[in-house]
Amino acid sequence: MGFDEEWGRLRAEAAERSAGMATQAAVVMPDAVDPQQAARDRLAEFRSRVVLLPLDERGGLWTATFGGLDWICAFSGEDTLARFAEARGEARQEWTYHRIVGARLLDDLVPALEFPCGVAWDAAGPEGIVFPPLRGFVPDGAALDDEVTV
Repeated sequence: MGFDEEWGRLRAEAAERSAGMATQAAVVMPDAVDPQQAARDRLAEFRSRVVLLPLDERGGLWTATFGGLDWICAFSGEDTLARFAEARGEARQEWTYHRIVGARLLDDLVPALEFPCGVAWDAAGPEGIVFPPLRGFVPDGAALDDEVTV
């Protein structure tokens, strides 16, 4: 099973768990969390913390293609990187990585690439989230929705 299939399966399982938890939460807590605020909170958390960026066999950033875009894979810690490696069937190999502050990744590194690229944070876990190359996530000049078509 490839990365795309495994990621899709893990995300579907997480969505099912979230749906079940949302139903339970609705019974216990009638004031549900605003999903947009939750996304903003996750983005703020990502921007403020040091994340791990695994390197590929050539020493470049490890990326994956999903939904027609390239995604830089970033991880909140060695445990989430290990979960990703295990999902890929590569848990026994050594994974070299860099550490970088999330804001620097989104504000400096993504715009420096010669192609549109988003960031997938903790891709193999139930708390994984993606930050697409859109305004609000990356600088306007690197955002796909900033392109003008005539």
